[in-house]
Amino acid sequence: QVQLVESGGGLVQPGGSLRLSCAASGSIGVINRMGWYRQAPGKERELVAYITGGGTTNYADSVKGRFTISRDNVKNTVSLQMNSLKPEDTAVYYCYLNNPRSTYWAQGTQVTVSS
Repeated sequence: QVQLVESGGGLVQPGGSLRLSCAASGSIGVINRMGWYRQAPGKERELVAYITGGGTTNYADSVKGRFTISRDNVKNTVSLQMNSLKPEDTAVYYCYLNNPRSTYWAQGTQVTVSS
């Protein structure tokens, strides 16, 4: 089993920054991808960004140029630096890890962008 623990999130004003982190533990195995999805009220869950085991990154068009995902392979952590935040970034952000066995999810952390 794999456990994911998120940290970060909170309330920030438009134009501000936040950093999310996610630490993986347990029987992680080979990681295909780690990253984040988000879900805003009344909307479907959407991909925000991921990073592959080889270090390839992918971003949703809506966050390109503003968000940066990075990974520490030794600590099995992934981070999402979110800059120039907009009210439409408000959502619950879910860290995930995909390996050959399954996809695992963290509990979610609230990000609210509001003045």
